[in-house]
Amino acid sequence: MTKKDVAKISASYTVDLTKNEGDGSFPCPKCGTIMSPEDETEEIYKIVHTKVINDELVELIVMCGNCRSNIKLTGFQQTIEGLASK
Repeated sequence: MTKKDVAKISASYTVDLTKNEGDGSFPCPKCGTIMSPEDETEEIYKIVHTKVINDELVELIVMCGNCRSNIKLTGFQQTIEGLASK
């Protein structure tokens, strides 16, 4: 595999949702495309993998529809607890 081939493999990033404010939208770390939890079309991003522990979502991996980067979303537990306390 050449260096060019390796560069074509999708990059992987991690986004901690506890560090984001607002409605849960965030930009792709690579290309800046805004991803919103309200988007259900799978045109902007596609859910690749979910990790659930004790019936609670812990981690979600999505793929950006624009640059094809894999983005691991974390911080769901804290986000849910934060909403409950408001």
